[in-house]
Amino acid sequence: MSVLYYIAGIFILLWLLGLILKVGGTLIYWALIIGVVLFIIGLFTGRRQV
Repeated sequence: MSVLYYIAGIFILLWLLGLILKVGGTLIYWALIIGVVLFIIGLFTGRRQV
């Protein structure tokens, strides 16, 4: 797996922790948005078969 997927996973995990613990306010939503964007970028720029 790419480093991009690890970073996206960390942001999504932080979002889930913030959602469960109800801390962070808008930081939670920014973590989710960043995580999803990084995951989508990873899908589009992933390894391509030639």
